Amino acid sequence: MSKNEKKQEIEELSRKLSALREQRDRLKAEAENLAEKRNTLNQKLKALSVEILKLKNARNEANAKVKELKQQRSQIKTEIAQKIEELKGLRNELELILKKKPTRSFKALEKEVESLEWKIQTTPLNLQEEKKLVEQVMQLQSQISIYKKIEQLNQKRIELKAEVKALQARAELLHKNILECAKKSQEIHQELLKRVEEAEKIKKEADNAHELYLKTRDKIRSLQTEMAKISNEIKSFKEEISAEEEKERKEAEEKLLEAMERQAREKLKRGEKLTWEEFKVLAEKGLA
Repeated sequence: MSKNEKKQEIEELSRKLSALREQRDRLKAEAENLAEKRNTLNQKLKALSVEILKLKNARNEANAKVKELKQQRSQIKTEIAQKIEELKGLRNELELILKKKPTRSFKALEKEVESLEWKIQTTPLNLQEEKKLVEQVMQLQSQISIYKKIEQLNQKRIELKAEVKALQARAELLHKNILECAKKSQEIHQELLKRVEEAEKIKKEADNAHELYLKTRDKIRSLQTEMAKISNEIKSFKEEISAEEEKERKEAEEKLLEAMERQAREKLKRGEKLTWEEFKVLAEKGLA
């Protein structure tokens, strides 16, 4: 390959190298943009992860509250069932004792007891008469005790009914709170699902950006390898041209020296005066 051909080849390779350099620079800019996009997305993903964790904790707290409230409601239902069983027992007891209810009223019985007790206290009685009156009082008090027992059972039933109503009110309030907490938990869960879906999309986008970044870096490395190869070719051609030019320079110099030597010899033959350069040429040849 001639020197001119080599120079043309260098120009062609230089143009190719310049085009590759521009392409590499564009890819570098693209890689920087992809890395920035990936980093921005990862920051968003990190912030979303914190938010997701907070939502999970809030949802778990709401679920734990629901569980606690349900346990309380279950305990109250057990208490209500126990109270209802007590009421059933009271009703059965009342039914039995009402069968023994005296025909005379409570007031009439009390009035007669007072009359008999007054008589015992104020009237002179023999032992037999007093014993008889005391027995009558005891019989009447036995009947009065039935009324008192009925009253006691009725009062107990009223109290139990009030307790059942109070417990039912508490159970209803707990049920309302359970529904509210469950609704809150569901709302948080829905929001959590949205954030998780958003995080998955961002992660996918970040992964894609990272993958494109890696591919771009591979392209850049490939271009740099090709550029290094072309640079070495250019360097090799330049070295060859330089070597050729150096050879040509030396050959030209040798020719010039030979011409000066011939000229100097001819001057010596003619007895003419030599120039300093001509003298040096002959001196180097050992002829001066």
